[in-house]
Amino acid sequence: AERQASAARLLSDAQAARDAAQRDRGAASEDALRLAAAREQALREAGSAAEAEKARLLAQAQLEAAQLREQGQVDVASARAADTRVMEDRAAHLAVDIAARLLARLPDSARVDGFVGGLAAAVAALPAGSRAALASGAPLRVSAACALRPAELDQLRAAIGESLGRAVTIEATVDPSLLAGLELKGDGVVVRNNLRADLAHVLEVLTHHDA
Repeated sequence: AERQASAARLLSDAQAARDAAQRDRGAASEDALRLAAAREQALREAGSAAEAEKARLLAQAQLEAAQLREQGQVDVASARAADTRVMEDRAAHLAVDIAARLLARLPDSARVDGFVGGLAAAVAALPAGSRAALASGAPLRVSAACALRPAELDQLRAAIGESLGRAVTIEATVDPSLLAGLELKGDGVVVRNNLRADLAHVLEVLTHHDA
């Protein structure tokens, strides 16, 4: 009877552990979904803000150009083109700033989840020479938007090691300006998978002007 009771307790404990693990996986999945939703929402709102601000500033520029034309003080065509580029750039910077403020509200639990796999995939996609540089044995410096938990650091170490085909040593630091995500540096190689890099790319696209 005692052995049966002991076995029952072991089975109960095992079931409880499985239930806890399932809850942890569910929470991680929910965090990842919240992060993806926040990322998409911020980028949508950035685009909407850019379009609205662009329309307002262009209307202002057109009014000013019309006034200058009436006064005959400048070459209207060139002035309008220059004003348009300036106004579009201002709108783009405003939109990206709005997105950054929205993303800065993410909880710490959503600032790392979902970025480890993307960083490891980016490392795996590097040219052979860059991968060899990272796999030289020197510690790899990884910046995160918030302090990494031990489990996250283990996950990161394993994922990067798998991409490079060898065990790696990681020195983790915190850089809140990343907003969310990770940035890896080692031997002249930089690999980014973070929202600051995403927003920088968005700004580059928004401020690009055809010749």
